[in-house]
Amino acid sequence: MIIAVVDDLMFASKISTVAKAVKVDVVFVRSAEQVLLRVKEERPSLVIFDLNSTKLKPLETITAIKTNAELKSIRTLGYLSHIDVDLASAARDAGADKVLARSTFSEQLPSILSSPSH
Repeated sequence: MIIAVVDDLMFASKISTVAKAVKVDVVFVRSAEQVLLRVKEERPSLVIFDLNSTKLKPLETITAIKTNAELKSIRTLGYLSHIDVDLASAARDAGADKVLARSTFSEQLPSILSSPSH
């Protein structure tokens, strides 16, 4: 199971469509307050973050996951606008396992969802 922390409806739809095609369960969390709770409850194989979301506080949440001894092994992936180099660096500093440009994320989405541990 994968958790997607995404508030962009276009990307949520894209993730949902690909998840159905590759037969993977994806749970969408659209509240910053609910992310850690769901991660603790569900123990997903991957948490996907829209790093450009200000509402969902992705950097703070990635840091919270990666500094929690029980959760730090859960893989995190963030995607963002390719021109936002500073945000990409901040996401890596927060502990994101992988940071991709939106276009690369879209291209690789079937393999990301099929093999979330890679």
